[in-house]
Amino acid sequence: MHKIFHHFQFRFNQSFRIFNFNPKVSLPIFLVFGALMIVKLPQTIFYPLLYFSIVLVFHINRKDIPFLKKTFIGNWRLLIFLESAFIYTLFIMANINYKIEKFGLLMFLVIILLCFLQPKSKPLPTLQWNFISNNLFEWKSYMRKNTWMFILTYLILIASAYHRVSLILCGIFLLDYLSHVYENNENKEMLEVYFKKISLKEKIHKNVFFFNALLLPTYLGFLVLNFDESLYLLYYISFMNCYFLLILTRKYKLYHHHEKANYFSIVVFIEYFVYSMLIIPAFIMICINRKEAQKNISKYVGN
Repeated sequence: MHKIFHHFQFRFNQSFRIFNFNPKVSLPIFLVFGALMIVKLPQTIFYPLLYFSIVLVFHINRKDIPFLKKTFIGNWRLLIFLESAFIYTLFIMANINYKIEKFGLLMFLVIILLCFLQPKSKPLPTLQWNFISNNLFEWKSYMRKNTWMFILTYLILIASAYHRVSLILCGIFLLDYLSHVYENNENKEMLEVYFKKISLKEKIHKNVFFFNALLLPTYLGFLVLNFDESLYLLYYISFMNCYFLLILTRKYKLYHHHEKANYFSIVVFIEYFVYSMLIIPAFIMICINRKEAQKNISKYVGN
């Protein structure tokens, strides 16, 4: 227990340093947390689902589980549960419109199951997705590596068109997967060949078209089932496309041939989430990212 106490003390100090010395990170986090404190959902059951989805995104992105296994040999699962339960409890207790009920408490049992959710040791058979154009190589590569997760996520995404709350919740959950599509960098030779064939502007157009083609069944489904709430759909489309463009332009803004990836983090996720939610800041950042990305590409390809 002494080691666990010191671990949480370290986590607290680490969080304090991030918030104290990096206002660019802390401000978006506080804005999101503030919004989650006052958000009012149509049904009580949606609050636990929303906050559990945040915990799930956090757990999926954990990179420290191997370290915890070595350091806390007999208690690493307990530690994972305590951290996840703390995050869930923080959001549940902070929301001014939510009162504790049975379903909210039952979600703690689901959080226990996260302790046994580990990265798979043997990869499942995958599809090749050869019908996808090579111009969309990031999508093709990502879908090959994550075939079954992509299919499952896509089915859930289509089903989310049933209600505006499910549309928003699943959209937020989708952002985490979307963030990693453009995380890996191609090698220098591939980048040179690619951008001698098409421009950055063409790449953006092709990828935006493909992204919206994937979301089209969700758009149409929501429009048919919830036509009176079509304004939610317009905002959803704007939000998702803003986030997508931020991720895409960020890749080439940060691209360096010595780096295998541009290392997307939860901090970037929150920052871009807030920009996209406000829309206008997202447009400004997209323009800045695009200009810097074009300059960066020119170093390898020329004008």
